[in-house]
Amino acid sequence: MKIDVLTLFPGMFCGPLDESIIRRARDQKLLELSIHNLRDYTHDRHRTVDDKPFGGGPGMLLKPEPVFEAVEALANEQTRVILLSPAGRPLNQGLVRELSGYQDLLLVCGSYEGFDERIRETLADDEISVGDYVLTNGALPAMILIDAVTRLLPGVLGDDESACDESFSFGLLEYPQYTRPADFRGMKVPEVLLSGHHAEIVKWRLEQARQRTAQRRPDLLKAADEAKRVQDN
Repeated sequence: MKIDVLTLFPGMFCGPLDESIIRRARDQKLLELSIHNLRDYTHDRHRTVDDKPFGGGPGMLLKPEPVFEAVEALANEQTRVILLSPAGRPLNQGLVRELSGYQDLLLVCGSYEGFDERIRETLADDEISVGDYVLTNGALPAMILIDAVTRLLPGVLGDDESACDESFSFGLLEYPQYTRPADFRGMKVPEVLLSGHHAEIVKWRLEQARQRTAQRRPDLLKAADEAKRVQDN
């Protein structure tokens, strides 16, 4: 997969994307990642990327000229152009899986008070938010999206099954997990996990996942039940 990032703060990407799984994916050529400075697509001496909004109001907006020029230089017919902003559709595991199916992504990081609307209307194929809160700019959301998508690329995790059995994989939070020792300071691993009875372990894990989801994210449980009802019908 090829991912380009357009940002005002390229230095923020140094470090987080040079470690761990992301670095391994890049070293193995499973992910081609390039970071681009939006100011490189300006033509005035001050490298201006923002201006005051028409009609008044606080803050500044990203101007259309440098964003259009950058996207037109970096994207091709196969590129999916994504704006990172609080106004986008929520990033969840289903959307992550959808994005992992593309071969070429261009992530455009929002800054200041956001984008000139003509950028949204003309350039963007999608607009994504990482949550119902506001950050200083779109760099951190871009890193989150890159990390989440990269994990699902074939060969990145080593064992592709790892991405199939975790939180949100089936619409539920992940069940409790344990490792050695079986008894730690009087806290014992549930007997069913030591039984070797695969069917009972699967049943226990599903029950635990539903209980945890009901306690912590009842909205997810309701959505999962509704999806199952539709599927059964």
